[in-house]
Amino acid sequence: MQVMNLKTDQDIVREGDRPSRSCLILEGFACTYKVTADGKRQIVAFNISGDIPDLQSLHLKVLDSSVGTIESCKVGFIPHEALHDLCTRNPRIAAAFWRETLVDAAIFREWVINIGRREAYSRTAHLLCELLTRLRAVDLAEDHTCDLPITQSELGDALGITTVHVNRVFQQLRTDGLIETNGIRLTVPDWAKLKQVGDFDPTYLHLEQDRAA
Repeated sequence: MQVMNLKTDQDIVREGDRPSRSCLILEGFACTYKVTADGKRQIVAFNISGDIPDLQSLHLKVLDSSVGTIESCKVGFIPHEALHDLCTRNPRIAAAFWRETLVDAAIFREWVINIGRREAYSRTAHLLCELLTRLRAVDLAEDHTCDLPITQSELGDALGITTVHVNRVFQQLRTDGLIETNGIRLTVPDWAKLKQVGDFDPTYLHLEQDRAA
Protein backbone atom coordinates (compact mmCIF):
# COMPACT_ATOMS: atom_id res chain seq x y z
CA MET A 1 0.00 0.00 0.00
CA GLN A 2 1.28 3.44 -0.95
CA VAL A 3 0.55 6.17 1.62
CA MET A 4 0.26 9.81 0.62
CA ASN A 5 -0.44 13.04 2.49
CA LEU A 6 -2.91 15.17 0.55
CA LYS A 7 -3.81 18.82 0.97
CA THR A 8 -7.23 20.32 1.63
CA ASP A 9 -9.60 20.48 -1.39
CA GLN A 10 -7.55 18.03 -3.43
CA ASP A 11 -9.17 15.36 -5.59
CA ILE A 12 -8.20 11.80 -4.71
CA VAL A 13 -10.00 10.28 -7.72
CA ARG A 14 -12.20 11.91 -10.34
CA GLU A 15 -15.37 10.93 -12.15
CA GLY A 16 -14.45 9.20 -15.39
CA ASP A 17 -11.17 7.80 -14.04
CA ARG A 18 -10.26 4.16 -14.66
CA PRO A 19 -8.27 3.53 -11.46
CA SER A 20 -6.05 0.51 -10.86
CA ARG A 21 -6.18 0.98 -7.09
CA SER A 22 -8.62 1.91 -4.33
CA CYS A 23 -8.11 4.54 -1.64
CA LEU A 24 -8.34 4.04 2.11
CA ILE A 25 -8.84 7.14 4.27
CA LEU A 26 -6.32 6.79 7.11
CA GLU A 27 -6.70 10.26 8.63
CA GLY A 28 -8.89 13.26 7.92
CA PHE A 29 -12.22 14.03 6.24
CA ALA A 30 -13.04 13.54 2.58
CA CYS A 31 -16.23 13.55 0.53
CA THR A 32 -17.74 11.78 -2.45
CA TYR A 33 -19.38 14.18 -4.90
CA LYS A 34 -20.76 14.79 -8.36
CA VAL A 35 -20.91 18.02 -10.38
CA THR A 36 -23.78 19.06 -12.66
CA ALA A 37 -23.28 20.38 -16.18
CA ASP A 38 -23.61 23.95 -14.92
CA GLY A 39 -20.94 23.42 -12.24
CA LYS A 40 -23.05 22.82 -9.14
CA ARG A 41 -21.60 20.27 -6.71
CA GLN A 42 -23.66 17.70 -4.82
CA ILE A 43 -21.85 15.91 -2.00
CA VAL A 44 -23.33 12.42 -1.71
CA ALA A 45 -21.22 11.10 1.19
CA PHE A 46 -18.72 12.19 3.81
CA ASN A 47 -15.75 9.86 4.23
CA ILE A 48 -13.86 9.40 7.50
CA SER A 49 -10.97 7.32 8.79
CA GLY A 50 -11.35 3.67 7.82
CA ASP A 51 -13.55 4.29 4.78
CA ILE A 52 -12.72 3.02 1.29
CA PRO A 53 -14.90 5.44 -0.71
CA ASP A 54 -14.06 4.04 -4.15
CA LEU A 55 -14.18 0.33 -3.30
CA GLN A 56 -16.67 -0.14 -6.14
CA SER A 57 -13.84 0.56 -8.59
CA LEU A 58 -12.60 -2.94 -7.82
CA HIS A 59 -15.38 -4.21 -10.11
CA LEU A 60 -16.79 -1.11 -11.84
CA LYS A 61 -14.00 0.02 -14.10
CA VAL A 62 -15.11 3.63 -14.69
CA LEU A 63 -15.77 5.91 -11.71
CA ASP A 64 -19.15 7.67 -11.76
CA SER A 65 -18.28 10.09 -8.94
CA SER A 66 -15.30 11.94 -7.53
CA VAL A 67 -13.65 11.78 -4.10
CA GLY A 68 -11.90 14.83 -2.68
CA THR A 69 -10.38 15.94 0.60
CA ILE A 70 -12.17 18.32 2.97
CA GLU A 71 -9.08 18.80 5.11
CA SER A 72 -5.50 17.53 4.93
CA CYS A 73 -5.74 13.74 4.70
CA LYS A 74 -3.48 10.73 4.91
CA VAL A 75 -4.62 8.28 2.26
CA GLY A 76 -3.49 4.74 1.49
CA PHE A 77 -3.71 3.43 -2.08
CA ILE A 78 -4.17 -0.34 -2.47
CA PRO A 79 -3.66 -1.90 -5.93
CA HIS A 80 -6.71 -3.73 -7.26
CA GLU A 81 -4.54 -6.72 -8.06
CA ALA A 82 -3.65 -7.03 -4.37
CA LEU A 83 -7.30 -6.64 -3.34
CA HIS A 84 -8.46 -9.30 -5.80
CA ASP A 85 -5.79 -11.67 -4.53
CA LEU A 86 -6.72 -10.95 -0.92
CA CYS A 87 -10.42 -11.63 -1.58
CA THR A 88 -9.63 -14.87 -3.39
CA ARG A 89 -7.44 -16.16 -0.57
CA ASN A 90 -9.68 -14.96 2.27
CA PRO A 91 -13.45 -15.23 1.73
CA ARG A 92 -14.10 -13.46 5.05
CA ILE A 93 -12.38 -10.33 3.78
CA ALA A 94 -14.34 -10.56 0.53
CA ALA A 95 -17.53 -10.78 2.59
CA ALA A 96 -16.45 -7.77 4.68
CA PHE A 97 -15.92 -5.72 1.51
CA TRP A 98 -19.34 -6.83 0.22
CA ARG A 99 -20.92 -5.77 3.50
CA GLU A 100 -19.16 -2.39 3.26
CA THR A 101 -20.70 -1.70 -0.14
CA LEU A 102 -24.14 -2.70 1.17
CA VAL A 103 -23.83 -0.30 4.11
CA ASP A 104 -22.78 2.46 1.71
CA ALA A 105 -25.93 1.78 -0.32
CA ALA A 106 -28.04 1.98 2.85
CA ILE A 107 -26.49 5.36 3.68
CA PHE A 108 -27.18 6.62 0.15
CA ARG A 109 -30.84 5.59 0.52
CA GLU A 110 -31.11 7.49 3.79
CA TRP A 111 -29.54 10.57 2.20
CA VAL A 112 -32.15 10.47 -0.58
CA ILE A 113 -34.90 10.49 2.05
CA ASN A 114 -33.13 13.22 4.00
CA ILE A 115 -32.80 15.59 1.06
CA GLY A 116 -36.10 14.69 -0.58
CA ARG A 117 -38.50 14.52 2.36
CA ARG A 118 -37.14 16.44 5.37
CA GLU A 119 -37.14 20.19 5.90
CA ALA A 120 -33.76 21.94 6.18
CA TYR A 121 -33.83 22.08 9.99
CA SER A 122 -34.54 18.36 10.38
CA ARG A 123 -32.26 17.51 7.45
CA THR A 124 -29.29 19.25 9.09
CA ALA A 125 -29.97 17.66 12.47
CA HIS A 126 -30.09 14.23 10.83
CA LEU A 127 -26.74 14.72 9.10
CA LEU A 128 -25.09 15.91 12.32
CA CYS A 129 -26.46 12.83 14.13
CA GLU A 130 -25.07 10.56 11.43
CA LEU A 131 -21.62 12.13 11.49
CA LEU A 132 -21.37 12.04 15.28
CA THR A 133 -22.51 8.41 15.39
CA ARG A 134 -20.00 7.35 12.74
CA LEU A 135 -17.17 9.26 14.41
CA ARG A 136 -17.93 7.66 17.75
CA ALA A 137 -17.82 4.23 16.11
CA VAL A 138 -14.15 4.79 15.17
CA ASP A 139 -13.24 6.57 18.42
CA LEU A 140 -13.02 10.03 16.86
CA ALA A 141 -15.62 11.56 19.18
CA GLU A 142 -15.88 11.87 22.94
CA ASP A 143 -19.36 11.54 24.41
CA HIS A 144 -21.31 13.93 22.20
CA THR A 145 -18.41 16.13 21.12
CA CYS A 146 -16.27 15.87 17.98
CA ASP A 147 -14.15 17.84 15.55
CA LEU A 148 -16.13 18.56 12.40
CA PRO A 149 -13.90 20.33 9.86
CA ILE A 150 -16.71 20.74 7.35
CA THR A 151 -17.51 24.24 6.14
CA GLN A 152 -21.03 25.58 5.86
CA SER A 153 -20.55 25.67 2.09
CA GLU A 154 -19.73 21.95 2.10
CA LEU A 155 -22.71 21.25 4.34
CA GLY A 156 -24.86 23.16 1.88
CA ASP A 157 -23.55 21.01 -0.97
CA ALA A 158 -24.47 17.89 1.03
CA LEU A 159 -27.88 19.12 2.19
CA GLY A 160 -29.00 20.76 -1.04
CA ILE A 161 -29.41 24.22 0.50
CA THR A 162 -27.49 27.49 0.26
CA THR A 163 -24.68 28.49 2.60
CA VAL A 164 -26.90 31.31 3.92
CA HIS A 165 -29.61 28.79 4.72
CA VAL A 166 -27.10 26.51 6.49
CA ASN A 167 -26.00 29.47 8.60
CA ARG A 168 -29.60 30.24 9.59
CA VAL A 169 -30.29 26.61 10.49
CA PHE A 170 -27.15 26.44 12.63
CA GLN A 171 -28.18 29.62 14.43
CA GLN A 172 -31.59 28.08 15.16
CA LEU A 173 -30.03 24.80 16.36
CA ARG A 174 -27.82 26.81 18.74
CA THR A 175 -30.75 28.92 19.94
CA ASP A 176 -32.75 25.76 20.61
CA GLY A 177 -29.89 24.35 22.69
CA LEU A 178 -29.29 21.39 20.38
CA ILE A 179 -25.71 22.18 19.36
CA GLU A 180 -22.75 24.26 20.44
CA THR A 181 -19.87 25.16 18.14
CA ASN A 182 -16.38 26.48 18.80
CA GLY A 183 -14.35 26.62 15.62
CA ILE A 184 -14.48 23.11 14.18
CA ARG A 185 -15.54 21.67 17.55
CA LEU A 186 -19.14 20.46 17.70
CA THR A 187 -20.91 19.61 20.96
CA VAL A 188 -24.43 18.23 21.24
CA PRO A 189 -25.87 19.11 24.69
CA ASP A 190 -29.19 17.36 24.06
CA TRP A 191 -28.53 14.22 22.00
CA ALA A 192 -32.01 12.77 22.49
CA LYS A 193 -33.64 15.97 21.25
CA LEU A 194 -31.31 16.28 18.24
CA LYS A 195 -32.15 12.71 17.21
CA GLN A 196 -35.85 13.47 17.58
CA VAL A 197 -35.62 16.65 15.51
CA GLY A 198 -33.56 14.86 12.85
CA ASP A 199 -35.84 11.80 12.76
CA PHE A 200 -32.60 9.85 13.23
CA ASP A 201 -32.57 6.08 13.62
CA PRO A 202 -29.01 4.67 13.29
CA THR A 203 -30.21 1.27 12.00
CA TYR A 204 -29.20 2.15 8.43
CA LEU A 205 -25.57 2.54 9.55
CA HIS A 206 -25.56 -1.13 10.59
CA LEU A 207 -23.24 -0.60 13.53
CA GLU A 208 -23.11 -3.22 16.28
CA GLN A 209 -24.65 -0.66 18.60
CA ASP A 210 -25.49 3.02 18.64
CA ARG A 211 -22.52 4.12 20.73
CA ALA A 212 -23.76 7.71 20.69
CA ALA A 213 -27.03 6.76 22.38
